[in-house]
Amino acid sequence: MSKKETVYVVSDSVGETADMMVKAVTSQFLGQDVDIKHFSYVENQQDINNVITVSKYTHSIIAYTIVLPTLKQYLDQRAEEEGIIAVDLMHPLMDAFTQKFNIEPNHQPGQMRKLDENYFKRVEAIEFAVKYDDGQEARGLKQADIVIVGVSRTSKTPLSMYLANKKFKVANVPLIPEIPPPQELFTIPRKKCVGLIITPEKLNSIRKERLKSLGLTTPANYASLNRILEELDSAEQIMKKIGCPIIDVSNKAIEETADVILAMFNKRGSFA
Repeated sequence: MSKKETVYVVSDSVGETADMMVKAVTSQFLGQDVDIKHFSYVENQQDINNVITVSKYTHSIIAYTIVLPTLKQYLDQRAEEEGIIAVDLMHPLMDAFTQKFNIEPNHQPGQMRKLDENYFKRVEAIEFAVKYDDGQEARGLKQADIVIVGVSRTSKTPLSMYLANKKFKVANVPLIPEIPPPQELFTIPRKKCVGLIITPEKLNSIRKERLKSLGLTTPANYASLNRILEELDSAEQIMKKIGCPIIDVSNKAIEETADVILAMFNKRGSFA
């Protein structure tokens, strides 16, 4: 039976990257028992000295991902002085990137975790947009970062998904004359809400195309101009009651409308 060896995974962040790489390499040495120990959030020379001391005592390998140049250099120097094998898992690739891209890395620890956090925030926002799409579960209005209101076919859903991809939790509510809007709509801060309007002619054209795509060729009240005028008038009255800003989306792409909303939001940290 082979002797159990120790590898110290050292990082100025969590050390997940180094841990995965060491495990991948270990898997290539079947029958060799390897104990992986961690030194995370290394941030000064004393931390490095602690790693060097235990590694020398146990005759261990150090595998590290340290992006701060001064700490990396100090670890390399101390490892060489003590005859310890220290393997830099990050800088060879960083150097290749620097040479290829002709730019310098920012040398900030924890960037991978920040990317992961952004990813999970985006997923959470998308799940929120799906859950609270089209007026589902009015209780979500209070949890939303942005609430979008408007009549049918004003691009509320694709706009919600676009904003969700920017990590905003968005709920949208359809405004229909015969159905009173949820009371929560009038209790949330107006700074969170934005109304979408559109010209009757543009909406008429969009709805006719929608009916055609569904295979409905007979005249429908949904696409009649009189019905559309009634819906738009009712919707504007509700928006005025809420006190939210109103955006005309008649000739705007989803991205343009989103930019307008975000500009409102960023102006004073709100829509107000």
